[in-house]
Amino acid sequence: MSAEEALDVTAYLREELPPVEAALERAVIAIEERPDVAEELAQAIRHGVTTGGKRLRPILCVTAYTACGGLRSDGVYDLACALEMIHAYSLMHDDLPCMDDAELRRGRPTTHIAHGEAVTTRAGAALIPLAAIQALRAARALRCEEETSRLVASLLMQAAGAGGMVGGQWVDLLGEGQAFGPDELNALHRRKTGALLAASLEIGAVAAGATEDVRAGLLEYGRAIGLAFQIADDILDATASAEVLGKNPSDEELDKSTYVALFGLDEARRRAEAEVARALAALESARVSSLELDALARFVVERGS
Repeated sequence: MSAEEALDVTAYLREELPPVEAALERAVIAIEERPDVAEELAQAIRHGVTTGGKRLRPILCVTAYTACGGLRSDGVYDLACALEMIHAYSLMHDDLPCMDDAELRRGRPTTHIAHGEAVTTRAGAALIPLAAIQALRAARALRCEEETSRLVASLLMQAAGAGGMVGGQWVDLLGEGQAFGPDELNALHRRKTGALLAASLEIGAVAAGATEDVRAGLLEYGRAIGLAFQIADDILDATASAEVLGKNPSDEELDKSTYVALFGLDEARRRAEAEVARALAALESARVSSLELDALARFVVERGS
């Protein structure tokens, strides 16, 4: 029986969504109660964090945690939602006029349309240290050792910083109107998309006390599905309408380099499938048996089919 037959990934994502949303609500309320966060920033943060989505990153984190022997609890979802806070920051900044100048995100007005550019810029930036605080507190609440708790927060910040999301956004801005080659495009998306997805798996493994071999296997899995995810995103961007995507404008309209523009649809799909195969091989090599991770890797590509 294949992983797709053994696990209904759509049902799995649907089942995981309520505890993720509950954890995000707890996190946002904690931010709103902080005396050092202005009300206007808190409102923009709430808008940016609660716009919906599949919540793939926290779900991957929880799935990795349980694959490594951890038990589901509110605490692990509290940890996992720190990853979604970084993802929310990235979308808030991606949508700004200086970047993609988007007015629509998941069918709703983008944060800067609702709250203004200046507030959104500050609120997005504030989410990075707030996510680090969230991760550290959640890891301690899970009774991780202090060294492990600090490592979890450090891994999150590495994925968010110059070597990850922030650096990827910078390269993305520099690349507008330029034709990136395959190596440049891969390097961009390993930072902008892949770093946070890979961190989702690694943080789950570290928090669960996984061995180094298992941690390395899950990190490799995360890196592979990160590229597969971006290729599938480019395919969707090229083939689906703004109504289906829930956002505008498209990358083509922004004159950005994409895998579809570089390789064409058929080759882009082949490359995405090759990354999924690499992800599954990493799990097998690390002896990680997880129908959920198998199915989630395949789901990443099916989004763009």
